[in-house]
Parts: sequence; structure tokens; C-alpha cells
Amino acid sequence: GFIMSIGSPTETAEKLNAMQRLSALPLVVGADYETGVAFRQRGGYFLPNNIYLGGGTMFPYQMGLGATRDTSLAYQEGRITAVEARALGVHIAFAPVLDVNNNPANPVIGMRSFGEDPRLVADMGQALIHGLQNNGVLATGKHFPGHGDTDENSHLTITTVHASRARIDSVELVPFRRAIAAGIDGMMTFHGLVPALDTASVPATLNPAIMTGLLRKQLGFRGLLITDAMDMNGVLARVTTGPAAGQSTSGNYGTIKNAMSIAEACKLAIAAGADILLMPSDVPAAIDAVVSGVREGRFSQARVDSSVRRVLEIKQRLGLNRRRVVDLDLLRAIVGDTTHLAVAATIAERAVTLAKDSLSLVPIARASTPAPRVLSITIAGRTDLGAGATFNAELRRAFPDLRAGQIIPDDPSPDFDLLLRAADSSDVAIVGSYITTGTNVSNPNAPEPIAQFLRTLVQRHPRTVVVAFGNPYLLQQIPSVSSYLVAWGGFPVSQTAAARALLGAAAINGRLPISIPPVLSFGAGLTRAAIP
Repeated sequence: GFIMSIGSPTETAEKLNAMQRLSALPLVVGADYETGVAFRQRGGYFLPNNIYLGGGTMFPYQMGLGATRDTSLAYQEGRITAVEARALGVHIAFAPVLDVNNNPANPVIGMRSFGEDPRLVADMGQALIHGLQNNGVLATGKHFPGHGDTDENSHLTITTVHASRARIDSVELVPFRRAIAAGIDGMMTFHGLVPALDTASVPATLNPAIMTGLLRKQLGFRGLLITDAMDMNGVLARVTTGPAAGQSTSGNYGTIKNAMSIAEACKLAIAAGADILLMPSDVPAAIDAVVSGVREGRFSQARVDSSVRRVLEIKQRLGLNRRRVVDLDLLRAIVGDTTHLAVAATIAERAVTLAKDSLSLVPIARASTPAPRVLSITIAGRTDLGAGATFNAELRRAFPDLRAGQIIPDDPSPDFDLLLRAADSSDVAIVGSYITTGTNVSNPNAPEPIAQFLRTLVQRHPRTVVVAFGNPYLLQQIPSVSSYLVAWGGFPVSQTAAARALLGAAAINGRLPISIPPVLSFGAGLTRAAIP
């Protein structure tokens, strides 16, 4: 089978149809649809006009669903994602993320999680699972047994969860148990060490005590066990049996040694219980490893056959033996349908959370005379082409004279003084931050020069509203800001929702699915009615 990455919907479907026709057996296809089909299948931006080309339906990050507290919306997101995925020829969604994000310093999970409360994560996860699987797509819970309480990025290095077994049982495993009880079809593994579950210095993905002993035998999971990407340092790096001399145990559990071969990693994953080896860095070597592993006695032919049977049964259950290609004309009527987009807009608006508003700046007065002078500052990476575009366009509907500025985090000499002077001559300053977690991020915080600029801005200009489109924990770096709005994603649908909330065109009802220590507690959130 294949995992689909980026591409427009039609391009994706045509490519998958072509591959299905080339294959002797039907292919099963998966994709990372954590925020809907558009998480991967969208058209990008047309330059130099910076026009968003659309694509599949995009929802806010899962933490936004957690902010709504509405499981019916989670079900609808799952349903729409499944309908669009099958129209594209995709059968497995690598979603939902069932990690409990109880560590604000986590550089890779963050908003991908539903929140920090295990029951909330379990409730929302179960609803999304049912939405996916009731509509013909396999759901995949990830990353077992939990990737939320880490401060390392498993794409970049060895990752460790240092929690006790009792804490893991009462927090991390709660959503996974619920997912198994709900009949989830797939589970994705965690490329990290969990010493409380097994003291061997072996990532969970490669650890039979965790994958077979705990997941299969103790928790009773019978579905597809899928590794996380087998090209990540979290699984390919070797570790020592403990910290190096003088190394703190609060960091990585061991020190990185030479990376193991992909063949060795694949053999260990199969021996641990994996059914699908996802994204091996060398596909022929991975295939050969399955064969040689049996010949070497690393695992039995029966161990391999059990995985093959699971995959074949899934293909038959999905009806791929009867029809494996999709109708491109039907695709155009389904993917990105206006009714789907309307549900996404509703979720985005319901998710918006006004975490703080001590000066009652929100909503920003629209009808005052003269109209308020508004400055909008966007903080985003150079390659984030859409950052601020939809947000500012929506604000300009109410404030045609809106002034806009931008800060690029890797700019060696940003002109902070220019922006401060612009704020001085404005009635309201709005800062939209798109700095967030990611696969190549080791620290989710704003760089200190930007954080210091924000602290100076809110001290010099109290009528400043900060909108967190990225990392919601940004408030920890600027606790004195008077107004703090969380939009749970920088996608166009969330930019529109945030602007409408600020303008009073939409009500604000979201509640934090996390705490932001020491500033705000779990469940915080101010409500605002829409202005007629």
C-alpha cells in the first residue's frame, strides 16, 4: 500500500487510480487526515497573487474540537473526512491523535491533541472514530501508548515519557482504552521510550512488551498495528542503557549512538507486533528484511502471515476486491462541497476561545465615529504564505484603512521600532501569531527577541489583542497582555472565524481544553454574544 502526502484532490485521485490499475492486488492507501482531507489534499497558493487554491475540507486542529466540548461536531468532522477520503481513493485516516497533551513544552503534538484532560480526549476521540468508521474509512489512534508528555520531537531525536506506570494508566492510556472499546480499526505506534512500561532502552514501536504484551494481550486490541514513519530519528537512533555521565535524567533517557539500519528497525518492529511498516526509508530493504527475518528465526512465518491476513481482510471489508478506482466526476461533487465547508466554518467559530480580555477590547467596536485605527501584525515563517491573508481580508471588511505589518522569525534584523511606532498611532493593535509545533521543531516557543517585542508592545500599548493561531501556550511568554484569543490553527477557516469573533459577527463560546500555567486553568474562556 501507500501513504499519500501532498497534492490537489484531482491530482491525488488520478495518481491513485493509476497505481491501482498497475497493481496485481488492490492497494490500501492511508493519509494523515488529522484536520480533514485538506491536511494533505489541497491546492496550495498561486503566486504572486497569493490566491488560496482550495481543495478538500479543512477543519481546525483537534484541540479546537476540544475547545467546543461538542462530540457531535467531532462525529461530523469524522464523517466528512471519511466521505471525502473515499472519494479520493484513500481508505485509512491516520487520525485521531489520542495523545493527552499535558506538557506545554511538547514540540510536536500540541494542538494536534484534543487537550490535556484524558476524559475529554477519550470523548472527542471516540466520536471522531465513529464518524470515520461509520462512513467507510479506518480510523487510526496515535501514538500508542502516548506522546503527549514529552519535550522532545521524535522526528528529530530519541523521545522519552518519564511518567510512572500509575500515571500512564490513569492518563495516557485512557483514550486508547476507550478507542479500543469503540472498535477502532488501527493503532499507530510511538517512537519513544517509556521506562515505566519496559526498562529496556527500546522505543515503543520496537518493543514487544508494549506492542504485544500491553496493546494486544492486556488491552485486547485486534486491529491493524501500524508503525509511525520508519524514517524518523526516534526509531532509527540507538540509545545507551542510561544517561551519559553528567547527563540529566530529565532529558533523553539515553544518548544517541549510530543509527541502526532500516532493515534492523523493520525486523524489530515486526517482532514487536507491527502489521504495517509505514514509510521505511528504503522500501526494498524493508521488504527484504521481512523475508530474511523469517529465515534468520527472528520471527516466524506465522507472525508474518497474521499481519498479511489482517491487511487482506481490511481490503476485502473495504470492497477493494470489487472496486479499487474512484470516479473523478463524482469526486468533484464531493470533495470540498459547500455543505462540508459550512460544517468546518461552524466548528472553527465554535472553537474560538477568548482566554483573557481584562480591558474588554473584544469585540472591537465597528460602528464608532470616527472608525478606530487598527493595526494588524502577523508573526509567521517565510514559507507560511497564507498567514494573515484571510484574517486581514476579513478585518478590512469592517476597517478599510487597516494597516498591516509582518514579523518573520528568522529575519536577522526585524524593524521592531517601526511596528511600535505604528502601534502608537493606532487605537487597537492586533497581533496574529502563527508560530507553532511541527515535525522539524525542537522548541514551540516564540524566539526570545519576538517575545520581548510583544512584552514591550503590550506594556506600551495596552489596547493590544494577541490571537494565537499557532502555539496556544504563547501566553506563558506574554502573561501581561490584556486580551488573548485562541483560534486553534492558521488555516483560512480559522482565520475567518477569528476575525468574525473579533468583529462581533460571531459569538464566542470556546473553553480552553488545556491549562496555560500559571496564567489560566483548564476550562477558562469568556463568552461574547454576536452583535446583530
